[in-house]
Amino acid sequence: MNTPMKKNLHLSAAAALLWTATAGAAGPAPLDAATAQKLEQQIEQLTQQLEAVKAQLQQLKAQNETLATQQQQQAVQVQQAAAAAKPQEGGISPDLSLWGYGEVYYAHPQHDPALSQADLARAVFGIGYHFDDRTVFNSEFEVEHAVSSASDKGEFEVEQFYVDHQLADWAAVKGGLFLMPFGLLNEHHEPTNFYGVQRNFVETLVIPSTWREGGFGFHGDTAVGIGWDAGLTTGLNLANWNFTPKNPLYRTALELEDNDVAPMQATHQELQLADAQHLSQYVSLSYKGIPGLLAGASVFTGNTALPNTPPGLPDERVTLWETHARWTPGAADLSAVYARGTFTDTAPYNIANAGTPNPIPSKFWGYYLQGAYTVWRHNGYRLAPFVRWERYDIGASYEIASGTSPVPTGLASDGKPWPQPYDRVWTYGANFYVNPHVVLKADYQTFRTNSDFTRFDLGLGLNF
Repeated sequence: MNTPMKKNLHLSAAAALLWTATAGAAGPAPLDAATAQKLEQQIEQLTQQLEAVKAQLQQLKAQNETLATQQQQQAVQVQQAAAAAKPQEGGISPDLSLWGYGEVYYAHPQHDPALSQADLARAVFGIGYHFDDRTVFNSEFEVEHAVSSASDKGEFEVEQFYVDHQLADWAAVKGGLFLMPFGLLNEHHEPTNFYGVQRNFVETLVIPSTWREGGFGFHGDTAVGIGWDAGLTTGLNLANWNFTPKNPLYRTALELEDNDVAPMQATHQELQLADAQHLSQYVSLSYKGIPGLLAGASVFTGNTALPNTPPGLPDERVTLWETHARWTPGAADLSAVYARGTFTDTAPYNIANAGTPNPIPSKFWGYYLQGAYTVWRHNGYRLAPFVRWERYDIGASYEIASGTSPVPTGLASDGKPWPQPYDRVWTYGANFYVNPHVVLKADYQTFRTNSDFTRFDLGLGLNF
């Protein structure tokens, strides 16, 4: 294709050749008037053609500059659109962090299928904020059993709400409502962090699950792997204990875990208009100096708040201590927890409520041993079967009037015996991880004493 520019260049070349040929043929002889006029015309034509070429070049240059400007503008627009579409790190603000977890499960009692239940057990959402490099705020808000209202069993709870300030590399201080540093699960209770559909009974009944108190604490870690946490918090309130239930407080293993029937489950206050006449103290130590090994122990103690009636009750002190260990060599995951609690001077309170079906125990304890092993892993999937043996007794000892029984000996209104507050439990199951944040679970639990509690469970858990 011949463009105007190419055509002009061809004409210019032809004229130059003609001029050269004419000059060579004529030699040094003078030009006549006709030839000179003809050459002048050719030169004029060449000049006009060169001017036209210069104009075209200027036009092309302007067009290129315009095109470059448009491309730059489009690139800026694309970058702006990409920046607007991409969320900032941490959400709305880079200092804001969001997280959460939840679990859904199906529980099927083997001996009474009519009591089978499916439940959105909990949906928890966390909000945190970094005020600066040393000061952070953390909070968690939980909806239990899908629906929370005055006529439903669900609850809406504030699970954590505290500020943490770093004082030095080895020490920090926290204040507000925070989880107590006890056992393996209380501070790390997301469903992806434990084996089995339900949390184990020891870290539910002896150590209250997601146990939190209001107060302040100092904590930190050392270079040799020793961690420490100590503080002053709210305590328990015995006025919350139910001495006179008309019916058993639980008929299934799921109700045993969920209905706040254990001593510290029923009496811890969760900073809900907490009676703060008596404050409690806690100390926790942990060791992580060997790769794959975690070991620790904790103690909590303090006087409890007392009911107004009967008057003149002596001070009662609660003490809970526990020790725990976890070892993860290669594909194995081995763990154990032992916990023991006491209430002092419960006799006057129990005697004042003599003959009731639910006296408060003076001692309670439990322990478990658990082993899991990753048998298959591929493209982010992971399958880990496990087995757990645990023993608990949330009524190990009572200070009650002679001739009375801590558990009614007759039949309840449903025609069944009252359940016993102790048991030995085997749990066999597996966790199947779709990825580290999503897990499917299945297990089978057998109960030696309360054999009616034997059950099959399925679950779905996630965290983000």
